[in-house]
Amino acid sequence: MQKRDDLNFNEFEEILKKRLEQIEENIVQLRSELDSVGTDDGINDMEDLASLHSLSEKDNTILHRQENEREETIHALGKIKNGTFGICEKSSEPIPLERLRVNPIARTKVGL
Repeated sequence: MQKRDDLNFNEFEEILKKRLEQIEENIVQLRSELDSVGTDDGINDMEDLASLHSLSEKDNTILHRQENEREETIHALGKIKNGTFGICEKSSEPIPLERLRVNPIARTKVGL
């Protein structure tokens, strides 16, 4: 697999590390919110319980997405380290710079 010489790997590494830091903060906050919802014994109203359950489901969905994004970000950082960042995992062709700027965790070119 080829290595990209037209990318500033340091720039993307910095972007991804900042993104990872924010994601990890989000995960901590979401887990805290979910823990507090699970321990609120003072709710007796069925509507409030239903509302909390709905919020809990939404938080769980967001948490799952954040955990997935964290894994994808870690994967992209690993690709920077091994020199394969910016290479499509399906076609082995370069991923367009514009796509990487919008989505630095992209694994493939658009349309594959």
